[in-house]
Amino acid sequence: MTETAQHGPLTGLRVLEIGHFVAAPFCTRILGDLGAEIIKIEPPQGDPVRQWGEQIDGNSLWWSVHGRNKRSVTLNLKSAKAVEIVLGLVEKCDVLVENFRPGQLARMGLGDDALRAVKPDLVIAHISGFGQDGPYRDRAAFGVIGEAIGGLRYLTDHAPGTSDLPPVRVGVSIGDSLAGLYAAFGIVSAVWQRDRVKGDGKGRTMDVALTDSVLSMMEGMLPEYGALGKVRQPTGSRIPTAAPSSAYPSSDGRWILIAANSEPLFAKLASLIRRPDLLEEPKFKGNRARVENVVELDAIITTWTSQLTIVELENRLTTADIPSTQVYSAAECATDPQFIHRGMVREVDDELLGRVLHTGIVPHISDNPGTIRWAGPSVGQHTNEILGEFLSLKPDDLASLRAEGTI
Repeated sequence: MTETAQHGPLTGLRVLEIGHFVAAPFCTRILGDLGAEIIKIEPPQGDPVRQWGEQIDGNSLWWSVHGRNKRSVTLNLKSAKAVEIVLGLVEKCDVLVENFRPGQLARMGLGDDALRAVKPDLVIAHISGFGQDGPYRDRAAFGVIGEAIGGLRYLTDHAPGTSDLPPVRVGVSIGDSLAGLYAAFGIVSAVWQRDRVKGDGKGRTMDVALTDSVLSMMEGMLPEYGALGKVRQPTGSRIPTAAPSSAYPSSDGRWILIAANSEPLFAKLASLIRRPDLLEEPKFKGNRARVENVVELDAIITTWTSQLTIVELENRLTTADIPSTQVYSAAECATDPQFIHRGMVREVDDELLGRVLHTGIVPHISDNPGTIRWAGPSVGQHTNEILGEFLSLKPDDLASLRAEGTI
């Protein structure tokens, strides 16, 4: 790994991203936040995410975060010269991350064998919808497909019989992001095995599927079905295994989340709502009984919450030390003192947008924290810089490549 100024625990790790949309770029954003040097290869028109979400003067606000800490190189990968350039960059990198369909890079001349011919110890992370093998290997997939086939979309819905609307989406591209996180974890694991004291110096290949990533998060869903034949059902706001734990209405039209599902917490809640008699009711004694009678229990709690404003509810529940919160929108997240204190909401200077709010860096590492060094760059902003630095291409060379549409 190369030696550079310290920007986090992954300083010195150089990663080449040939990714688009969400999963691979999310993976490299996490690595970049923790100090890795990220070189992102984009088509001349840019990553499609640059056109997603709200924009200012044609510049995506999401991209400001999604592309941060990366240097952008534009390449037309259909060009033979572009393939040569990629292989030249690979020779200078530790890791390659991609999320094309299985086999697509190989058809371009960038299969694992070609990559390792120039960099034998390269760590390669393939991220795809269904994985690099299996009967669904070649099927098209985005995050929403992974969420559906992995069981998440079935469970993120209202309880059976309460709504005829389609199953509810989580609200963000969670399937893509989960796959990106797993890939980042796998990359760090592979680099550790390669480079640690008495490491083997070998490159490794990982295969991360969106569908696998979602399914792995499904708690007891599979064992419950395998052992009991039970299909876990959606429960709306409730947790199917613990009660009370749900969202309850306030008098001013807001929602308060209350999680009082342990015995001490339920006792505190019963006292707070002035219903100590609930503790003596057999149908509310113990978590299992409360889950079985959750509809009646939630109705009792709702009677109390619906008489108080959201601020009154938060104050009383916090004073009683009961886990609770109002349901935050972007406005509440942006002004929350805890998020601000921990740097999870921070202002960043963006060359394209001015001052922009970004989420902070996770995890918080005390002695060598990651940094936001810059916001998402413009398309191809670093093409000349990277190709000159790593491949020693001269201005005339770059001008020729640009004229013929390679960069």
